[in-house]
Amino acid sequence: MRKLILAFALVMTTLTFAQERNQQREKLTAEQKTELQVKQMTLDLDLNEKQQKEVKTLLLEQTKKREAKTEALKAKREKGEKLTADEKYEMKNEQLDNRIEMKSKMKKILTPAQLEKWESKAENRKEKMQEKQTKREVRKQVKERKSN
Repeated sequence: MRKLILAFALVMTTLTFAQERNQQREKLTAEQKTELQVKQMTLDLDLNEKQQKEVKTLLLEQTKKREAKTEALKAKREKGEKLTADEKYEMKNEQLDNRIEMKSKMKKILTPAQLEKWESKAENRKEKMQEKQTKREVRKQVKERKSN
């Protein structure tokens, strides 16, 4: 009887945690995200106050653009529409243009040493994102194999 109660409690606990993970988390505003990013960059790159203000303005602008684009894509996805090849090309092209613009603006704000460190951190983030994407794809393939 004890084993049965223990097993039931364990199953209920597991289900409770699984449900909590699936719930939507509270989203931060663009200003909050930007503030956190600027503070992290200040710690990483030792930004002075002038640099902090300039970076904050730049990041806030970038965050708002990105959120607007994300909302537009979500709306399209909810309608059941998929991106065409031309739309994907345009989106990728726009992303690259934005990255080029961001880099040129950061060159004006940061010192050469800070810029080098910022680029290094960006490269590390990119590598981590690629690793996560690869893991997601592998998990998806495993699930597909199991279901077949």
